[in-house]
Amino acid sequence: MFENLTGRLGRVLDRLKGRGVLSEKDVEEALREIRIALLEADVALPVVKEFVAGVREKAVGQEVLRSITPGQMVVKIVHDRLVELLGGAGTGELELSASPPTVILMAGLQGSGKTTTAAKLGRLLRVRAKKKVLLASLDVQRPAAQHQLEVLARQAELASLPIVPGQPPLEIARRALDVARREGYDVLILDTAGRLAIDEALMEELVQVRDLTRPHETLLVADALTGQDAVTTARIFHERVGITGIVLTRMDGDARGGAALSMRYVTGRPIRFVGVGEKLDALEPFHPERVAARILDMGDVVSLVEKAAETLDKQEAEKLAKKMAKGEFDLEDLKSQLQQLRKMGGMGGILAKLPGIQKVKKQLDEAKLDDRLLIRQMAIIDSMTPQERRNPDLINGSRRRRIARGSGTEVAEVNRLLKQHRQMRDMMRQMKKAGGLKGLFGGRLPPGLPPGLLPRT
Repeated sequence: MFENLTGRLGRVLDRLKGRGVLSEKDVEEALREIRIALLEADVALPVVKEFVAGVREKAVGQEVLRSITPGQMVVKIVHDRLVELLGGAGTGELELSASPPTVILMAGLQGSGKTTTAAKLGRLLRVRAKKKVLLASLDVQRPAAQHQLEVLARQAELASLPIVPGQPPLEIARRALDVARREGYDVLILDTAGRLAIDEALMEELVQVRDLTRPHETLLVADALTGQDAVTTARIFHERVGITGIVLTRMDGDARGGAALSMRYVTGRPIRFVGVGEKLDALEPFHPERVAARILDMGDVVSLVEKAAETLDKQEAEKLAKKMAKGEFDLEDLKSQLQQLRKMGGMGGILAKLPGIQKVKKQLDEAKLDDRLLIRQMAIIDSMTPQERRNPDLINGSRRRRIARGSGTEVAEVNRLLKQHRQMRDMMRQMKKAGGLKGLFGGRLPPGLPPGLLPRT
């Protein structure tokens, strides 16, 4: 997401940061390159013009040009303008009704990922907000659309409205409202029908459903890969139906990100969520300030911590913490760590949120750090006997050859994994000698770590 834009802006702003003094000409040259970078990222021309004008207005002032660190000041101005363009702070929260059920209407064209997004959103509300969610499909146009939502609801551990064959959309909506009220659901998500293109029948049906259900949120689901077409779609849906927010899907596959930067400007409505993968947990709340930081390669550590809190197994973490306190760490523990890493989105998902990652992207690409490495490492551990996992010192040359054959890898890969484990185990033992994390930090936990992280002794 925003990979190309991040690279271009990073190079421009790095040049500015490296200069002790900035002239007005320096700023104008940088703005020209920023303009080209935004256009190449598929950002709508009116959005680019307003963005550049806003940066210019502040960046050519004497306060910036004569400041101690003018380059850093320009970076801050660009960051603040990006935040403003993306929607400002605190715009991504859904309006959940004080008197349930909150009705969320999902709209969009066919193929935009609307049905999957409905299930992802339901799961997110269940996991993070602890809400009781009911899904209902009003899509009688696409074959098996209702069954698809039923299957996705089951996978996401959500309830779905029972299917009544032949029932029209308005009757399904009326029945869904009745069930949600009677059975005490906090949120009702209505997945509506889409079309291959915007037509009058689609809009009329949406207007009728909207008028009947009076949704608290009407979310437009748009495919980010369609670029400017997605922006046009958003404008038309907003004019006819009145959307309250946008969900952009396939943002993990869009290296440009121009749709995200244009949609709020065109509709005046915030981007609520972005889809960043196929899995049901691959839906992220859209925080303009965090996204702006990622575009400028400042990282998004807050989102990384939130993802860790949501996905990591607390019991496994406590178990490992106790073993670490004793200086113990075997290959079963290493496998557990690899599994937790995959749950957090794998190497790519984590690295994308770290500051300065674009500056070492070439080296990372050459190192081929991807999920296949994690899968191969877990396969190597799975090819070991329980005794070998608990006591890696047993693994001699013949055992290494057997493990390599069983996992479909090379002996060199087995050796690398064993070396990686040995280094981690040695670090655990050094920590034990130093008195654990507290010993390493002068008898105190490092700032930001929760007191309950380490086991009581």
